[in-house]
Amino acid sequence: MCKRLISSVLICAALSGVAQINTLDEFVVTSRRPLKDIGLTKTVLGSAALKDNIASSLADVLAFNSPIFVKNSGRATLSTVAFRGTGPGHTQVTWNGMRINNPMMGMTDFSTIPSYFVDAASLLHGAGSVTETGGGLGGLVRLGTIPDAAPGFNAQYIQGIGSFCTFDEFLRLTYADDHWVSSTRAVYSSSPNEFSYINHDKKENIYDDNHNIIGQYHPKEKNRSGSFKDFQLLQEVYYNTGHGDRIGLNAWYINSNRELPVTTTDYGNQNAFDNRQREQTVRAVASWGHFRNTWRTSTKAGYMYTHMAYDYKRETAPGIWAHMTHSRSRINTAYVQADGEYNPTEKWYFTANASVHRQWVHSVDRTVTTTDGDKAGVGYDRSRTEVSASASAKWQPTPRFGLSAVLREDIYGGKYSPIIPALFVDGILCQRYNIVARASISRNYRFPTLNDLYFLPGGNPDLKNESGFTYDAGLSGIIARAGTYSLDAGVTWFDSYIDNWIIWLPTTKGFFSPRNIKKVHSYGIEGKVNLGLKPAKDWFINVHGTYSWTPSVNSGKAMSAADMSIGKQLPYVPRHSATLTGRLSWRTWSFMYQWCYYSKRYTMSSNEDAPGGSLPTYFISNASLGKTISLRPLDLQLKLNVNNLFDRDYQTVLSHPMPGINLEFFVGITPHW
Repeated sequence: MCKRLISSVLICAALSGVAQINTLDEFVVTSRRPLKDIGLTKTVLGSAALKDNIASSLADVLAFNSPIFVKNSGRATLSTVAFRGTGPGHTQVTWNGMRINNPMMGMTDFSTIPSYFVDAASLLHGAGSVTETGGGLGGLVRLGTIPDAAPGFNAQYIQGIGSFCTFDEFLRLTYADDHWVSSTRAVYSSSPNEFSYINHDKKENIYDDNHNIIGQYHPKEKNRSGSFKDFQLLQEVYYNTGHGDRIGLNAWYINSNRELPVTTTDYGNQNAFDNRQREQTVRAVASWGHFRNTWRTSTKAGYMYTHMAYDYKRETAPGIWAHMTHSRSRINTAYVQADGEYNPTEKWYFTANASVHRQWVHSVDRTVTTTDGDKAGVGYDRSRTEVSASASAKWQPTPRFGLSAVLREDIYGGKYSPIIPALFVDGILCQRYNIVARASISRNYRFPTLNDLYFLPGGNPDLKNESGFTYDAGLSGIIARAGTYSLDAGVTWFDSYIDNWIIWLPTTKGFFSPRNIKKVHSYGIEGKVNLGLKPAKDWFINVHGTYSWTPSVNSGKAMSAADMSIGKQLPYVPRHSATLTGRLSWRTWSFMYQWCYYSKRYTMSSNEDAPGGSLPTYFISNASLGKTISLRPLDLQLKLNVNNLFDRDYQTVLSHPMPGINLEFFVGITPHW
């Protein structure tokens, strides 16, 4: 009976297309796969992946545990993610249901999302994003917190010390009883971030005694002006009536002060300039949910405020500073959402939802000088209402076959998108070996961002919506033996076409402006494998790997005779990427090894191999060793992380060096009350 139950659980995971990054003990027993996941290509990040390195941002977690491309230039710098050869703006991100993409640029900076604040994270690839929101031409990253805490009052404190004088502090306080759950989390990180590297973009001459050049070498330099101080606070309160109603409040505060590091091609004096970005952000979501056996309703209301300050100034004479950029942006977003689910039988499942985001953006740069010598602000002050609504029906006539249809409508600033349809299907091909096939097709639209439309100088209010078709087809399967091993693997083929791709190009007036010029064809394969072994008592081994092959080419028409981008790979899109994570645990000891690979990435649309035209292939390895010591008054957790284990010299972004081998040591204290 137990073996049949475990086998049923593993079949359910395969049918939903889930890459479950968990241990054997973390599978949830169920007798029927969730209807809501029919046909989806979905990656679920388990608690082990989120908590491997507590100092990691979500960007680091995704880089080592998923097939999507993470672009960053070091810790506490802008980090973006992109699915299947699309751009960072084609990735939608939600937190507890509220979309948190920056309305000015359309992107999300994942370096500002600590994994310590995330309890549940999943990726919806391609067509799956339509089930949650519009605009995710590549996919969607769904983040959330869970109202779960041990009864009574509990606390945890973790102190981290790392290379380059890096300090991390983490605190969590929780309280729970039969009705109330309260959780307070705080993170503070700081570092001068001055690591050494070999600057391959510069050469120093070697002279003989007669001052003749007899050789050259690449100098060793330090990462200058890359310091950061980040403080974040997350407060959650939940109340469960015990009669099917739950009320919740989530509030997230960010205070960040970061310098932007000098590039490898900058020859200036590091003390003669200041390049700094400061951010204060508040996100809050209030929710109410009403649960019954066959139906559920919920409503949410939220608010986001961001104040972004960017200053770039240089010392033109001793004590005299000239502001090159003095930019200030204020963003306010109000949000409401209503959801409904109805499950009348085991074969049918219906959903409907509608959300409204109202955004106000005020952005100004006060470094422009008028003819009379006064400073004039250049920017924009705009607001926009964004409405998205959808309805879906899911049908499972037999346990071996499922069908799902979704219709979505988006309205941005009074402009309507055509109806956005999506169709999903899956079925068991071989029940004995748990082989499941799934397929999906969807259309999607993405509206231009506020910067695309109104940024001064250069905004283009005549931009068209980006639109695309996405096709998916995949196979997955799981085999297992209860209490001994589990092996699940899957492969997905995808094909995507995007029209009216928006790109910023230089103009004859000396500034950049966005235009709809490209047609992009992105296709390829995503694969994953997860192996869990329990070879003996108290021993557990888990190995998780992903692979992605992603040609993403410009298939539009040449803009001129000199246009060399047609048929070429898009900039900063690797054709090949792979990850591998191995975990070994024995009693109170744990060891982990992580490996990440990206193939060559071109920095120019012409794909030229001229100096600076591409970034070479690189492999990165991390390792960690942990030990838990149980004492009467408390539990003590010790952990040593080694990042860039083999001291690789690499870059993810052109002219931005990455640190070599570096260490982090953490001490965690969990009292027993």
